[in-house]
Amino acid sequence: MNEAFGEDSSTHHGRQNLAGEANPQPSSNTPVIYFDGECNLCSGAVQFILRRDKQERFRFASLQGQSGQAFLSANKIPGEQYDTVILQEGEKIYTRSTAALRVCKYLNGLWPLVYLFIIIPSFIRDGIYNFISRNRFAWFGKRESCWLPEPKWMNRFLP
Repeated sequence: MNEAFGEDSSTHHGRQNLAGEANPQPSSNTPVIYFDGECNLCSGAVQFILRRDKQERFRFASLQGQSGQAFLSANKIPGEQYDTVILQEGEKIYTRSTAALRVCKYLNGLWPLVYLFIIIPSFIRDGIYNFISRNRFAWFGKRESCWLPEPKWMNRFLP
C-alpha cells in the first residue's frame, strides 16, 4: 500500500536558510518534512525530530513559508491544507500517519520500532491521525506566527 500521491521533485526552491545565509540546495534524495509552522504540536514534533535525527537526514519547511507554498502549488495541493505533515522522499510524497511512521523509521534510539505500526491499515491509522489533527489547536494551541528554530538548526530549514 503506497501513500505517495505525487511525483514532482522540482519543489525545492530558494538557496538561503532562515538566517539569510547561503544554504546548499537539498538533493532530490534529501527527505523534506513539510509542517504547519503555526501549530504548537507540529513545531514540537519538528523539535523532537531534530534532537533525534543525529545523521541530519531530514530538512524542514513550514507549509506557510516560501518553500512550503511552492511545494503545495507544484503538487496541486490546496495552499491552505495544513492539517497534515507531509514527507517528501525523492519523488514520493507521504502524508498523515504514513509520513509520521516513515520519519520514525530513521530516528535514533528505539524510535524505528514505531515503524512496525505501518502494518495497521492506513484507514485506521489515519482516522486516529485525523482526530488528533482536528483537535490539535484546542489541545496544544496555535502560534500567531511560524516557530523559528534555534541557530544551530537553521541550516536544516528551507525558506
